[in-house]
Amino acid sequence: MLRFIGSFFGGIFTLVTMGAFFVALSIGAIFFMYSRDLPSHESLAQYAPPTISRIYSGEGKMMDEFAKERRIFVSSDEIPELVKHAFISAEDKNFYTHHGYDARGIAAAVIEAVKSRGQNVRGASTITQQVMKNFLLGGERKAERKIKEIILATRIEETLSKEKILELYLNEIFLGQNSYGVAAAAQTYFNKTLSQLAPHEAAMLASMPQAPGKYHPVTAKERVTERRNYVLREMWQNGYIDEATYLSEKELPLKSVQNGDYPAFRDALPPRDYFTDEIRRQLSGTFGEDEFFSGGLTIRATVDPELQTEAAKALQEGLEKFDRSLGVWVGTRKTIDPSQLGSEASWREALAAVDIARDIDGWKPAVVLEVGKSSARIGIEGVAEDADGHFIPPEDVTWARKRQADGRLGKKAQVAGDLLTVGDVVFVRAVTNDSDGSFVRWSLRQVPEVEGAFMAMDVDSGRVLAMQGGFSYQHSVFNRATQAQRQPGSSFKPFVYAAALDSGFTPATIVVDAPIEVDTPQGIWRPRNSSNKFYGPTPVRTGIEQSRNLMTVRIAEEIGMDVVAGYAERFGVYDRMGQFLANSLGSQETTLFKMVAAYAMFANGGERVEPTLVDRVQDRYGKTIYRHDQRICDDCKLAALEPSELPRINSSRERVMDAITAYQLTSMMEGVVLRGTAKGINLPVPIAGKTGTTNDAKDVWFIGFSSNMAAGCYIGYDNPRSMGKAYGGTVCGPVFERFMRKAVAKYGGTKFKVPPGGYFMKIDRFTGAPLPEDATGDNVISEYFREGEDPLNSFGMMVDGGFGMGANLPLFAPGETEDGPGGSTVTTASGKTKVLPKKADYGTLSSGGLY
Repeated sequence: MLRFIGSFFGGIFTLVTMGAFFVALSIGAIFFMYSRDLPSHESLAQYAPPTISRIYSGEGKMMDEFAKERRIFVSSDEIPELVKHAFISAEDKNFYTHHGYDARGIAAAVIEAVKSRGQNVRGASTITQQVMKNFLLGGERKAERKIKEIILATRIEETLSKEKILELYLNEIFLGQNSYGVAAAAQTYFNKTLSQLAPHEAAMLASMPQAPGKYHPVTAKERVTERRNYVLREMWQNGYIDEATYLSEKELPLKSVQNGDYPAFRDALPPRDYFTDEIRRQLSGTFGEDEFFSGGLTIRATVDPELQTEAAKALQEGLEKFDRSLGVWVGTRKTIDPSQLGSEASWREALAAVDIARDIDGWKPAVVLEVGKSSARIGIEGVAEDADGHFIPPEDVTWARKRQADGRLGKKAQVAGDLLTVGDVVFVRAVTNDSDGSFVRWSLRQVPEVEGAFMAMDVDSGRVLAMQGGFSYQHSVFNRATQAQRQPGSSFKPFVYAAALDSGFTPATIVVDAPIEVDTPQGIWRPRNSSNKFYGPTPVRTGIEQSRNLMTVRIAEEIGMDVVAGYAERFGVYDRMGQFLANSLGSQETTLFKMVAAYAMFANGGERVEPTLVDRVQDRYGKTIYRHDQRICDDCKLAALEPSELPRINSSRERVMDAITAYQLTSMMEGVVLRGTAKGINLPVPIAGKTGTTNDAKDVWFIGFSSNMAAGCYIGYDNPRSMGKAYGGTVCGPVFERFMRKAVAKYGGTKFKVPPGGYFMKIDRFTGAPLPEDATGDNVISEYFREGEDPLNSFGMMVDGGFGMGANLPLFAPGETEDGPGGSTVTTASGKTKVLPKKADYGTLSSGGLY
């Protein structure tokens, strides 16, 4: 009997032992099988997560940020213990004691799943296992993945410290609202740094990993509060906070940026504009989109925020002035259903949802609430209602006619109802008294249909100081400064004259201004001057000052379009220029960005300068990976200089044109501003520049420069069409003048530097004849000639380009300009009269340049 009992229990023991052996063997086999071909965990030691790339101004102020995953990396020693304890309490309270996996937690999860018959399945993953899942494995719920997690977790625990594992976890984890990692989440939900978080705020962040897509602090406020209080209780029970703190913190309301309790971090940044978006476009091409959006780059922009603001205002003023001169009301073409206007809360909610530009300084979106006999009552975004309400009075609409649905124009408005209907979404601006700034009335505004661009840059360094690619970035993100291909018109002519000056011409060389006929496959091309007049033998200087088309074509024919094309390509205006005479008048398209950069080379004496929007780019570790300015400044390394000394900068830049040629051209372009087609521009420092008006005024330009800054403007419809009686000097010139007035006040300017190797001689600017040194008068100009170059040798000779002059032409006397008879007389805004020349006729070709 005893033997039987012993045998029975012995058999049971043997069976249990063998079973345990085979179970252990099976488990070992499973772990061995799954441990093969696992991803290497060693890569985690070189963890470099996708992080935010940020753009800063020269003063170090953040301007913009770009990211696919909004993450701010923080090292473990920068993460407060409070935040660590909150996440450990919520996700893995045994984190500091287990070896990668929590056997008790796994067992509890299995028991719960069995009891609920699969209804309640929880992961029971430790923080270490979650790191493995997030970094090396997928997110599918399978036993196979769980086994791999445990294997990798045990391995990583042997490789990395607990603090490093926690650092990986707290920087990688997704916490909702496109926030990855605790630092970005603290900014997103509370607009705070980690060190500023209170216990209840840290607990709320620790609540998010369970369901980041569902735990929204507004739409799921009750669930988030309940989960937050659970985390606080765990923190208390785990000894991380005391009972008094727990009891007080759990009673606090759930506050967040999303609920309007804190200002959003983004609100502190200026609105995204053309400048920062162009940096994104260019650096995405240079470094690749993945690196730009995920590389944690620190980008120092060249922008001057003060000048950028002025550029936007100047261009907007110019565009709006032209638009209002047309007297056509088109509005925003946005409406709100009148049924949503019943209450203030209702119309404010509906207006806030309208997709409309909100980056125009001084303009506010509004909705028409009712239309009376003469006025219209409006509700304005961000402006409180008062007892009387806000109105558009009849005197504010008399400038416009409404464009009807069929495209026709209605009658000239007399009352607000002639332009507005209930539910119309409009822009308004407060009109104030100039003397004391007091409010006068609300005025209707509209984004002009005509568009344009403006850009300014330092002529020596190439740093772009301002760039405005349109009226409003939020209205249209298309950057017309860099992306719009437009005909430069007569603003291209300086490159023809530069090529001529390097080909033996001087500012006093006489060129025939007379009719030309060119036989082309499209027919006979007969270019004409803007005035439709001919001026006979004329000095080169007058040709550029008065923007004479016929002289320019003859010069291009004389020196050869291959030479002109070579200059244009050397200056970067074109990659490849077509060698057609019409292109000498600016008929081939280019960008404002390229044109302003080319003019900067005139201003700096002929040295190549590459425009840049970025001074420097650093990677996530602070290493400089791009620096624009490669010039050497040894004096900059000294502790101090004598008060009278300036740092010496050694430049090895390529020379694109002779320094004397650059000065001669600059001097002639200074004449454009003093007495030529841009003579309305008046600034306290010397300015040189050139206007441009294309066929039928489809594009108007002005590009100019001082001794240290080049700036340019173009205006035209995105789908080119005639702008009527618009000219570069009268439409773009005021935009340039307003901007440069601000720029000159800040950066100053001097006379243009005269290079060595030449001498001055007084010349009659109407005939090109040399004059004695004591000559005075409006006809006298002091020209700069190269040493060894005698203007007397060329006096009396005429350049005709091989076309001949013709006979019996109605030529005009020396000094007579396009302001003479033959144009139409108009009254300007200042009350003065001005004669506008008739439009030139270009036959069968679009020749580009007018004036």
